[in-house]
Amino acid sequence: MDPIYGDGHERSLIVPTLMEGVRLVFLRPEDIPSLVFLGAADLGVTGLDYVRESGVEVEECLRLGYGNASISLAVPEDSGITSARELGENARIATKYVNITRSYFESLGLNPRVFRVNGSAEALPRLGAADAIVDTVSTGVTLKLHGLKPIESIMETEAVLVARRCSGDSSVEAIVEALRGVVNARGFKMLMMNVPGDRLSQVLEALPSMGGPAITRLESREPMWEVITAVPVPELHRVVYEAKRRGARDIVVLGVERVVP
Repeated sequence: MDPIYGDGHERSLIVPTLMEGVRLVFLRPEDIPSLVFLGAADLGVTGLDYVRESGVEVEECLRLGYGNASISLAVPEDSGITSARELGENARIATKYVNITRSYFESLGLNPRVFRVNGSAEALPRLGAADAIVDTVSTGVTLKLHGLKPIESIMETEAVLVARRCSGDSSVEAIVEALRGVVNARGFKMLMMNVPGDRLSQVLEALPSMGGPAITRLESREPMWEVITAVPVPELHRVVYEAKRRGARDIVVLGVERVVP
């Protein structure tokens, strides 16, 4: 193995995968958009907020459905301020999202003093170093612990897959589609059941499916069919109950690794 790619040690930053020619590189999420843009990596997983903050031209290939949060403007709870406009031109805004914050205030016709901090922004208003902060908010607990309240959401963010170009390169397209299948699969479960012949039509009426359930005749003493279908997770409990009520037996629920439409 080429030594630059490590020897499998847990501290290796560049590691091989089971896919031929594909290696994983572990980088700080805020650095990933720029490194993808520069061609250091073909694809990158980072936050949508870091893509916007970087200002580089990369394409969003796929939203990955985790890491959801809001980039919000927050002020001290006892400040009496309820909107960004009330902060005024001389307000001091602490944030790691300098570009996002300046762009947001410019859209309001305002130009406050925005300065960069890479951590502990929540403590700065209490220390008298800032009048407001712009930071990631998911539950709001951290803000509340520091006597802050969010007053405006600047943008919503989540983990995204990015590339310089999402199409045009077969290797990139193959990985994007593989990950898309995994993301799609999170919303489904595989449902398998045995159904007596005289109950088949009633059970099928209760089953959702993407194209139609798979039905196979079983070798059994009585006419019996095996029915397999993919069920959206929110509908799973209702579908299992209805299938059982209508005569299905031996119902099995399985996880789904990928769904490729």
